[in-house]
Amino acid sequence: MKFLADMNISPKTVQSLRQNGWDIVRVSDILPANAHDYFILEFARNNGYVIITQDLDFSTIIALEGYKYPSLITIRVFNSDPDLVTKRLLDVFPEIDYNLCDGCVVIIEEINIRIRKLPI
Repeated sequence: MKFLADMNISPKTVQSLRQNGWDIVRVSDILPANAHDYFILEFARNNGYVIITQDLDFSTIIALEGYKYPSLITIRVFNSDPDLVTKRLLDVFPEIDYNLCDGCVVIIEEINIRIRKLPI
């Protein structure tokens, strides 16, 4: 599974996830850093990426446009420290990975995980 981290995900988190075996790139590694959310979604859908973000705009677009793919992981935590975000992702990934192949939105909070199958 390939992951595409939005620009609001720290490069430190991306690097740590890579070191833990994730196939992950930041948007700025392969697209213009100022790429519009619609363009990022289309790129992810056409190239088999799961988007990781802290931006709620992606969820809104996916819901309003009736997207079935790409899957989206939205991180909603109070403390966005890269080490804490990385730890939270590593902790929950075993619980969510099987859902990501089928098209879903995953919302990760400090304690809870919500999974919604696409389209919403």
